Amino acid sequence: MAGIGFELKKLFRRKGLFAWLRAYGYAGIICTGPMLLGIALQLGILLLCSWAGAERTQQDLLVCMVTYTLLSSLTVTSFFSMPVTRYLADMLYEEREDAILPSFWGSSVLMLLIGCILYGIFLLFSGATLLQGLLCLWLFAEMILNWNGMSYLTAIKDYRGILCSFLAAIALSFGLGYLLVFILGAPVLEGMLFSITMGYGLMMVWDVVLLYRYFPQNDDSPWTFLRWVDRFLPLAFTGLCTNLGLFSHLVLYWSGPIGVQVKGLFYGAPYYDVPALIAFLSILITSINFVVSVEVNFYPKYRDYYSLFNDGGVVGDIVTAEEEMLAVLNRELRFTALKQLFCTAGVISLAGTLLNLLPLGFNDLMHGYFRTLCVGYGLYAVGNTVLLILLYFTDYLGAVLAAAVFAASTTAFTLLSLLFNTAFYGFGFLAGAALFYLVALFRLDAFTANLPYRVLGQQPIVAETKEHLFTRLGIFLEKQDAKNSKADHQEGKSIT
Repeated sequence: MAGIGFELKKLFRRKGLFAWLRAYGYAGIICTGPMLLGIALQLGILLLCSWAGAERTQQDLLVCMVTYTLLSSLTVTSFFSMPVTRYLADMLYEEREDAILPSFWGSSVLMLLIGCILYGIFLLFSGATLLQGLLCLWLFAEMILNWNGMSYLTAIKDYRGILCSFLAAIALSFGLGYLLVFILGAPVLEGMLFSITMGYGLMMVWDVVLLYRYFPQNDDSPWTFLRWVDRFLPLAFTGLCTNLGLFSHLVLYWSGPIGVQVKGLFYGAPYYDVPALIAFLSILITSINFVVSVEVNFYPKYRDYYSLFNDGGVVGDIVTAEEEMLAVLNRELRFTALKQLFCTAGVISLAGTLLNLLPLGFNDLMHGYFRTLCVGYGLYAVGNTVLLILLYFTDYLGAVLAAAVFAASTTAFTLLSLLFNTAFYGFGFLAGAALFYLVALFRLDAFTANLPYRVLGQQPIVAETKEHLFTRLGIFLEKQDAKNSKADHQEGKSIT
């Protein structure tokens, strides 16, 4: 994220309202592009389906298929995303840009292999037709590459290219959907699902082209990053637990009293899912603010503080730098929380009128869910910002503890809420998000209370090399690649 921060500082140095709006716009696209694309596609495709006169069951099944595919791909990539990001950061720091592209393809292949097998088994027994299942699996594979690519795109400064990829994906999905369904008369469900797949496919190709434009090609081993998974295993579980805490309440309510069986293994809870989808938009302000405000203002102080340890700074300078860094951090976190508070309050105040204008069928129960989830997502957003700061200070134990509490408490409180009236649904996620925020905040306060000891005293005296499951897997795959390369070379010589 520091790469984005550096570039945004250049944008914010420019004077004028247009430059200010441009910087915020780029930050919003970079941070929330895939999420906004998913929501825009969901709502837009549903609107096209209603215009095409599709049955409600077809619309619900389309939403279920896209939602299941997106959440499944997010869950698979969430385990590897943070270790891969750490590997990317280390390679950039060591100026080994030529090692980045191989790691992208290695991590993508591994996630595709694991994910496609698991999701393919689900689709096989899900009740989807062969064509529907293949389209869902195709979309799943594309999203694996898209989510993984976003970890690498943080180092790319071609914001206009990334923005164009998002807009082109939306335009292609809508345009192709209209062509297939309204002009060529294709089945609504399959036509729209194919359109979404092609839209995400365009974004995938565009992003890969950007990666190849920025990073040099190399024949290095694509499995080296697996050593980072072992070295930073808490990061992997932090990403996984955060993802589980964020979406477990949706899955649990699908099987509850408000859940409906759409087809086979595809379940949904439209009265809860739609408010959750729209309420999730209320945290965009915090997602953007982290990069624009916390990242741009906090990171220089953070860098100066740690450079004093590396460059032999005197004690007085270190103490002064620490005070300045923590003062900026406290100010930015406070502003982030206040901005999210005002945004949540504003959304709740205005949503009652605006949501009734949309053809989403909002009733009193859905409005109640929306208000509850807006507060819950707001607490999650601020808590997640604190968790990211813990990662800055390499407090991986505190980060994984907060994420595990989030996943466990959200799941437990949601299960508990199933025992009460349906009007109380959503409070399980709200309680879990509040606990997540408090645990992350208390951990950050305790960690920074004695920061010099954390920096110096907790470092290992002897460097440790962790060779566990993923390292051994990487070594095995490297040997297999070497063996195959040798066999191909010998085969080529024999033919010659």
